[in-house]
Amino acid sequence: MKKLIVILFITLSFNAFSQNDAKALLNEVSQKVKSYDNISIDFKYTLENLSENIKQETKGDVVLAGNKYRLNILGVTRLFDGKTLYSISTEDEEVTISSNNEDEADAITPSKMLSFYEDGYTYKTDIQQNINGRKIQYIKLTPIDSNSEIKNILLGIDANTKHIYNLIQIGKNGTKTTLTVNSFKTNTPLSKTLFTFEADKYQDYYINKLD
Repeated sequence: MKKLIVILFITLSFNAFSQNDAKALLNEVSQKVKSYDNISIDFKYTLENLSENIKQETKGDVVLAGNKYRLNILGVTRLFDGKTLYSISTEDEEVTISSNNEDEADAITPSKMLSFYEDGYTYKTDIQQNINGRKIQYIKLTPIDSNSEIKNILLGIDANTKHIYNLIQIGKNGTKTTLTVNSFKTNTPLSKTLFTFEADKYQDYYINKLD
């Protein structure tokens, strides 16, 4: 009985240490991100579902400044100016205008990509890997909401720079999505109109207003 109590105490102590460790690291990441005026990221996005024989890979880039962003992926530019979201498809010659859907519980949108973990998750330290000479510490996040479509998320953090290296999201339906940061630049000079929708450039496009 005493042995069982000792084992239980050690386990609980380790879990508390693991959670405190994870929280301290996440706080460092959060403070680092918030210290930048803007962030420019080039990334690779992979979606896999082995049971459905699905594997898709694509590249994209995003510029973040406060709650504004400009995201390019799959031939579509998603521009959020802080109030309105514009999805611009040059292939379809169409612009979809809507209010931003940041409030969706499971949506890890561009403006939340580097801070989504601050609310709604429990977390603990996971494995550490050496990737191309970089020490990557993983934090495992589990949604507090039992109805979430997300099973868990592994957030890979560069132990040296405190920047996010990758994000691996496992869905309850077996879908695995991975976002890997290829380039991370900060405080670069930005055009004054980068987050502005310039309507005169899209006069020949079909304008689809959802609101």
